[in-house]
Amino acid sequence: MQNNKRKVLFICTHNSARSQMAEGLLNHLYGSIYEAYSAGAKPSDVHPLAVKVMKEIGIDISKNKSKSIKEFEGIKFDLVVTVCDSAKEECPYFPGGKEYIHKSFPDPSAHKGSEEEKLEFFRKVRDEIKKWIEETFGKYS
Repeated sequence: MQNNKRKVLFICTHNSARSQMAEGLLNHLYGSIYEAYSAGAKPSDVHPLAVKVMKEIGIDISKNKSKSIKEFEGIKFDLVVTVCDSAKEECPYFPGGKEYIHKSFPDPSAHKGSEEEKLEFFRKVRDEIKKWIEETFGKYS
């Protein structure tokens, strides 16, 4: 059986929060028609607060790994989405994408403050990404 899902790659600088949340959200909300992946220009680790705020809405990204865009070289994607300004500057072109979108979201891992303030900011960014995914990808479902 052939997989007719559209392949989407979310790119962010560290592949630790925004792109990870976007991957999890798209697969959860529209996994029947999209197959989402994420990668970073300078991969690090998946941020524990990203895992926590996603779990709050029933999406488990705790087993996700931070990946380099190099891991996806040679793979064709229907859509490549950069989700932060620095990723757009560092990797403005990913070979193998049929279509490209840039949508910048604030970096929650750079937010300063108490643990609760950081958690609130992660929730805010998660909700912004979710709303954007619903508006952008939901119209095709």
